[in-house]
Amino acid sequence: MLTSVARVPEITAAFWLVKLLTTGIGETSSDYLVKSLDPVPVVLAAAVIFGVCFAVQFTARRYVPWRYWLFVTMVAVLGTMVADVAHIVLFVPYEISTIAFALAVAVLLSVWWLSERTISVHSITNARRELFYWSVVLATFALGTALGDLTAIDLGLGFFGSAVMFGALFLLALVAQRLPGAQVALFWVAYMLTRPWGASVADWIAVDRSRGGLAFGTGPVSIIGVVLIAAAVAALQLRSRSGQLARSRLVTSV
Repeated sequence: MLTSVARVPEITAAFWLVKLLTTGIGETSSDYLVKSLDPVPVVLAAAVIFGVCFAVQFTARRYVPWRYWLFVTMVAVLGTMVADVAHIVLFVPYEISTIAFALAVAVLLSVWWLSERTISVHSITNARRELFYWSVVLATFALGTALGDLTAIDLGLGFFGSAVMFGALFLLALVAQRLPGAQVALFWVAYMLTRPWGASVADWIAVDRSRGGLAFGTGPVSIIGVVLIAAAVAALQLRSRSGQLARSRLVTSV
């Protein structure tokens, strides 16, 4: 039986801002760890941490900012690692991994729709729908990673060029959501586009000048990004707590 308590946040400007930050951190953190250490143990360790963060989020049974965004950040890191390992360790071309992850997203959304008759994030009010939601989210991170690397590296757009292109497509998807009947589908398009957009920006800032970047380094960019995410989530947590106190006082007064 459905409850009325939402398990994911409302889609606001703050939501998109923090989401973009997590995509950048997922990219630079994965690059730093996978390319600096043995990738297989790193991915296995990330998978364990991912499982712990999932348990923290899933047992909340309602939206709690720090729990939700902790897990999204871990999804960003693991999703990026999956795509990176597929290319670095298994030598899967970006074209193939992009197609494979796109098919995975399409299949997951289709199964979700057939099961629930909705893929709207506004309907995430029970455990089964939340499982569908997180499955699609993880797949979009892997897809966005492969797609961003495909355009930046294989197609020669570079990280800055890819960032401009994906940013424009993201804004176009947001504007197009005003079209009747297109809100849900275009939300998922915009959500997927945040991954290659944020990752391309982070890569452009981090990578060497020989690769078209600003050469700040993946480690420093990751640290700065984590601090920004922590500050944004702390603000969201305080706002959520203030809202809960206000609602409880209103109920008490009534």
